[in-house]
Amino acid sequence: MSDKKVLLLGAGFVTLPTVQVLSDSDIKVTVGESIGDPVLQNSDASDIACRTIENAKKLCKDIKNAHPISLDVTDSKSLDIEVEKVDIVVSLIPYDFHATVIKAAIRAKKNVVTTSYVSPAMLELEKDAQEAGITVMNEIGLDPGIDHLYAVKTINEVHKAGGKITSFISMCGGLPAPEASDNPLGYKFSWSPKGVLLALRNPAKYYKDGRVEEIPGPELMGIAKPYFIYPGFAFVGYPNRDSTPYRERYNIPEAQTIIRGTLRFQGFPEFVRVLVDLGFLSQEKKEFLEKPIRWKEATQRIINAISDSESELALSVNSKTQFANNEDKVRIMTGLRWIGLFSDEKIIPRGTPLDTLCATLESKMQYSSGERDLVMLQHKFEIEHKDGSKETRTSTLCDYGDPNGYSSMARLVGVPCAIAVKFVLDGTISEKGILAPMSPKINDPLMAELKKYGIEMKEATLA
Repeated sequence: MSDKKVLLLGAGFVTLPTVQVLSDSDIKVTVGESIGDPVLQNSDASDIACRTIENAKKLCKDIKNAHPISLDVTDSKSLDIEVEKVDIVVSLIPYDFHATVIKAAIRAKKNVVTTSYVSPAMLELEKDAQEAGITVMNEIGLDPGIDHLYAVKTINEVHKAGGKITSFISMCGGLPAPEASDNPLGYKFSWSPKGVLLALRNPAKYYKDGRVEEIPGPELMGIAKPYFIYPGFAFVGYPNRDSTPYRERYNIPEAQTIIRGTLRFQGFPEFVRVLVDLGFLSQEKKEFLEKPIRWKEATQRIINAISDSESELALSVNSKTQFANNEDKVRIMTGLRWIGLFSDEKIIPRGTPLDTLCATLESKMQYSSGERDLVMLQHKFEIEHKDGSKETRTSTLCDYGDPNGYSSMARLVGVPCAIAVKFVLDGTISEKGILAPMSPKINDPLMAELKKYGIEMKEATLA
């Protein structure tokens, strides 16, 4: 594929594996992120565009066929110039910019790959993409991505044999390895924590025993419960956003329970629920959070305590939230102190409680040198076979990052993305329009190729 050129938008943590796989296939890569001041630079063979050229330079270092540029995707003229130079565009920038990128690709009749869910704004471009004769392949990372591949695989196998899927539960978590989960949340950030915390405010909707259940965002952590996968892991799980469309997407109208959810380590939901109750996940602008005051003063004003003494702050916390027991209370209060919420430490002012908290968490909860991450993904299928017999089947992916190489999350998002790019380029994926991996025709080649990289879900029958 030495004659193929790719424009990759983004220089985030998942981008490096994507660039490396493409480069190893002799594909010339144009990688680009696109928010901020446009500083368009001339580029030939392969370009990596990024909002700050330094990030792109760091990404491209020591990778053949890769060259950094700075590009602003909101500048349609500059974006069109770069899109015209390549065969395909890979959009790994925030999802709300994908529609802008796809529109540019439609104008230039170029294909697109993203790892993001298909948004309504993207779906609106279905007709235009088909008329332009382009492939826009989406949802091909980890979750979404690998999860779809193995869900569709088992569902199709069961249906072909005349069986039914009566229940489908899928849980996924990107976590620190157990030995690295050494803070009150049992969690660490490879990127900004804001997206992680914002997701905890989203309501959840799913099918449970034939009925639609809805959980408001503020109550989500209250329904988290222990989730058993392997005895060596203390997971909890909770539903993630709206699972109800998957009855149609996965073609399982017979399923009475459909839940797609998130895994965390025990203790996480209770801690986050206290942060919610205290108002630390609020996005309301606060003037006092515009300057570097002491954390204890910020906490006093956020929770409306009488004073900023630790004893008064603790009393106020007790009045605004509930703890399951005294042991939980001691653990969570110790965690609040660890973050520094009762301390003389200065805040990093960001204007809102959520953004200000995120700035502190980002500094305290990064991976240290030598630490590794963990990805756990499991599907659990309740199956009723043609003869009436029943089976509980699982598909499980347990993967650790390499402290001297890629994180598990980066590899499991970046490699599937790169393979999809290669398959669009060589025609293995040739359907036109706004696509996701929902059919064996698209999925089977992807699964076969991923196995060459050691990426697959292991199937087992539990009962």
